[in-house]
Amino acid sequence: MPDEPPTRPERTDRAYGAPEGETESERRRRRARFPRELAEARALRDRVRPRRAKAARVRHAMRMRTFRW
Repeated sequence: MPDEPPTRPERTDRAYGAPEGETESERRRRRARFPRELAEARALRDRVRPRRAKAARVRHAMRMRTFRW
């Protein structure tokens, strides 16, 4: 059957990095933890590199000013 296009595998949570046997509540808990850890990592980066953080704040403020009326 060389004329048939290849089929894509079914999407499963395991294919996207979820542990095997994970329940729905564990998955939701893991997904809710991610934004908290991301914010913590960003705060740590801002403390370690204050000049870069200030420059990023200034760039963000300039971007926001662009869209004001």
